[in-house]
Amino acid sequence: MAISATNIQQDTDDAVKIPEGCIPHLSVDNIVLGIKNKKLMVLLAKYNEGLAAGKWGLLGGWIKQGEHIDTAADRLLTDITGVQDLYLEQLRAFGDPNRYPADRVITITYYAFVRPDKYHLIPGWTASEVQWCDARDVPKLIFDHNLQIEYALEHLKQKIRFEPIGFNLLHDKFTLLELQEVYEAILNVRLDKPNFRRKIKKMNILIDCNEKQSGVTHRAANLYRFDKIVYEKLCEHGFSFEY
Repeated sequence: MAISATNIQQDTDDAVKIPEGCIPHLSVDNIVLGIKNKKLMVLLAKYNEGLAAGKWGLLGGWIKQGEHIDTAADRLLTDITGVQDLYLEQLRAFGDPNRYPADRVITITYYAFVRPDKYHLIPGWTASEVQWCDARDVPKLIFDHNLQIEYALEHLKQKIRFEPIGFNLLHDKFTLLELQEVYEAILNVRLDKPNFRRKIKKMNILIDCNEKQSGVTHRAANLYRFDKIVYEKLCEHGFSFEY
C-alpha cells in the first residue's frame, strides 16, 4: 500500500500513518491484468515507503478527502506506473479486521485489462519497481493482496461465461486463435478449437476484416475485429458460454 513520507499526521503511536488530506481507514487497490506468452499476468509494485517498504503488492494507496473512489483508483495507478486513463471496474471491498497489521483499514479493489506491450511502465514516487507476474504463480504479497488476486481470478472465470472479455487484451485486429488464448488464460483450461470457434461465431460478435496476418512464418490466419455495437449489447445483457 502506498504511503506518503511527507505531510504525515498520526494520532497515536499505534495508529496508521495517513497522508494529510486522506481518509483514515479506507484505501484502494488495483489489480491490473494482461496476457503475455499465453498466460494471464498481474502487475505488481515494489514499494519504497511505509509498512510495505521493500515488499511487493498490488497498486494501491489512500483516498483523498472529497475524492471519488474511482478517481482515486485511477490516480494511484498513474502515480505508481505512469499509465493513464485505464478503464477500471470495481471488484469488491475487502474488510477483514486483521487484513492490515497496524490498524483497521478497509480497501476497495478494482481490476483492469490491458495489453502489456501497449504501455511503458515507469515506477512512480511510491514504488521502486513495477513488473508483470504470472497471476497463478504470485509470490507472497503484502497484506491480503494474494487473497484479492485469487478472488479476482475466480470472479473473471465466471464473468467470461456471461460477458465478452477481450477488448483491452487484444489488438484491434486479431485471429481466432489469439481470442481463444485469452479465454484459455482466464479460464485456465485448454479449449477444443473447433468447438470454441463455432460458439464464438454464433455470438455474432466478430467482424471478418477480410485480411490475413502478415510477417508470420506459419500459415497466415484470418483477422477479425469486435463488432462494438454487439459487444456492448452483450456486456449489458449477457450471454451463456459453456466450455
